Parts: sequence; structure tokens; C-alpha cells
Amino acid sequence: MIIEIQVLPSPPGNAANYYAHVDAAIAVIEASGLKYEVGALGTTVEGEPGALWPLLRAAHEACLAAGALGLVTVAKIEEAGPAREQPTIDSLTGKFRE
Repeated sequence: MIIEIQVLPSPPGNAANYYAHVDAAIAVIEASGLKYEVGALGTTVEGEPGALWPLLRAAHEACLAAGALGLVTVAKIEEAGPAREQPTIDSLTGKFRE
């Protein structure tokens, strides 16, 4: 399964670090040990559903714990059914990196 997480905290950070609240969510994703890629408008993570669903919530909650006054989190989820191979970050974007 692949998820893309976009956190939209208000404010995005503080005076010392404009994106501190966003960085808190990315730190949770990084600490998960799962394969991920930070993009300009979201972070894509691949793994098993049992690991990704709690990670989505943890990234959301990390923004609030870091001091965001409000937060909207947008998630896109790609999961194949039993008759199809699960997508990976590389299978969806690899051809654009060559």
C-alpha cells in the first residue's frame, strides 16, 4: 500500500522555523523506518496497511503536539486488491527518474 500525506498546519511553523509543524510530521514518518519520499506538496510512504494507518494518525498528531493551532491532513491511498500486485513508489514513479 502507498499513502501520500499532506499536512496543512496553521501556522506551518514558528518564528525560528517556518515549517516546524510540518517537519514534526516528517520526523514521525522518518522514524517509522518505512520507505518514504518527501515531495513539494506531500510525503509518500509505502508499507503494509497495519503500519501505514497508524502512521497517518501519528503524523497528524505530531503537528498538533509541535504547536499547530489547527490542522487539516489530506491523505491519498493506493492499495491493490488481491488479484493485483501492490504498487510501490518505484513502480509508479521510476520511469520519470531515468
